[in-house]
Amino acid sequence: MKNIILFASGAGSNVQAIIDYFEGKNTVKPVAIVCNKPEAGVLQIAQKYQIPVEMIDKQSFSSDEFMNKLNTYSPDLLVLAGFLWKIPAILVQKYPGKIINIHPALLPNFGGKGMYGMHVHNAVIAQKEPESGITIHYVNEHYDEGNIIVQAHCKIEPSDTPEDLAHKIHHLEHFYFPKAIEFLLK
Repeated sequence: MKNIILFASGAGSNVQAIIDYFEGKNTVKPVAIVCNKPEAGVLQIAQKYQIPVEMIDKQSFSSDEFMNKLNTYSPDLLVLAGFLWKIPAILVQKYPGKIINIHPALLPNFGGKGMYGMHVHNAVIAQKEPESGITIHYVNEHYDEGNIIVQAHCKIEPSDTPEDLAHKIHHLEHFYFPKAIEFLLK
């Protein structure tokens, strides 16, 4: 059994997709959820599945205490599933090659600070891109610049709105992210 820690800031749809995918497989276990927003929907998911939650603030995020707490879970992989803070360099150095992120665009395009969620979809539609997609990548010390693991594409119709694109992207995320995690942990 491989242990993963899920990091999320919002509703937790990717967290739910990961939990659903691995439920009953006895291969991967979400052992904790790290969250930075007390009102985040992902906390209800954690409660439903009795997954421990580690609430963090900016100060504690790079503290020795937080690092030690993560170690108690013996994580094989740290999974950023809609987590909106930059990962501190100390955490990247402590878990080299063991932190992954999902981004709602085809990196290196539409990445970087402030490029998340609807900000990305609005920018992609405004640029009249013919396609978009997702990028699953390793995390390094810079926003959205880690080595790419996999990308999945979707076509953008001329009539698509940012909301239409968001729906397509969520479908790709929920399908590919759990499979990528499974592949990396085999």
